[in-house]
Amino acid sequence: MSKGIIKDILIVAIGVLAIWIGLQVAFGTQNPFYVVASGSMIPVLQVYDVLIVQGHEPFEDIKVGDVIVFNRPSGQDRVIVHRVASIINDDPKIIRTQGDANPASIPGTDFPITKEEYIGKVAYVIPQIGYVTQILKPPMNYIIIVIVVGIMIVKQISKKKNDKGLNINDLFTKNNSEQTENHFSELDTLEKDKEYSTHVESKPLDEDNSKNNSDKEQK
Repeated sequence: MSKGIIKDILIVAIGVLAIWIGLQVAFGTQNPFYVVASGSMIPVLQVYDVLIVQGHEPFEDIKVGDVIVFNRPSGQDRVIVHRVASIINDDPKIIRTQGDANPASIPGTDFPITKEEYIGKVAYVIPQIGYVTQILKPPMNYIIIVIVVGIMIVKQISKKKNDKGLNINDLFTKNNSEQTENHFSELDTLEKDKEYSTHVESKPLDEDNSKNNSDKEQK
């Protein structure tokens, strides 16, 4: 790949990285975005809703009724979003959660939730945007990457062709300019030669006339 394409890819990558780091700092969590994957919080949260999580909300300030995101306490192998149902203990704080659509809390899933499992409080919900994550699953994500890189390559090739076309036009213009200058130079030379020839041709006649007049006077 040309240097221009590599430069464009690096600019995009650095821009995405900078935005991602900025969001992490702003929301106080490694991943500020989560997609709802189950119907346990219906009707408040639908499958494929995108959650924006505020990690700066202290665990100590969480109260009953808050919707929080946390790692499953049994194995910490899954991220769950449920509503706080009760405070089991205050010091250290331990809470119990429950899905709005579930009939009861599930041990090992909904409780006991401590500060260690807590990720953050749900701050915003963007409905149904999570469908995009389905589009970005393999192999579609690779196809999109190839298309983006292909567009960059075509852009660079077109740019090079345009630059080459401009150079040819500049060269053509320069040659025309030089030819025009040479043409005027030749015309100037011809004019000078013509003036010189006229001068040379008229000079002998003037001398002859002067000589004849002198001879007549002497006679």
